[in-house]
Amino acid sequence: EVRLVESGGGLVQPGGSLKLSCRASGNTYRSNCVAWFRQAPGKEREGVASIYTSAGKTLYSDSVKGRFTISQDSVEDTVYLQMNGLKPEDTALYYCAARFGRLCNDDDILIAHPYNVWGQGTQVTVSS
Repeated sequence: EVRLVESGGGLVQPGGSLKLSCRASGNTYRSNCVAWFRQAPGKEREGVASIYTSAGKTLYSDSVKGRFTISQDSVEDTVYLQMNGLKPEDTALYYCAARFGRLCNDDDILIAHPYNVWGQGTQVTVSS
């Protein structure tokens, strides 16, 4: 069974930075794509960054483009989300998700329902 474990969340002041990690365990083959999602209280889950694990191609939501960077370390089976220039509206529970055995494409890579493995989430709070 594949498991994803996020870490790196915390409290940061506006303008600050955090780096989230998503480590996979138990897998014997690579996922097709991995994405970071976030969900704030009372809001829908939003896809913010994604990566095609073979090609390394990345896509971002408009809300984080230019501030967040997704990357991967295939040796460590870990995907990262570097978040710079954090704003109070970035406050949310952040999840990583992976898609195994299902194709990924640009039209749905930031959509939640095709992902079949999810982590438990890590809280990010941006506040002064």
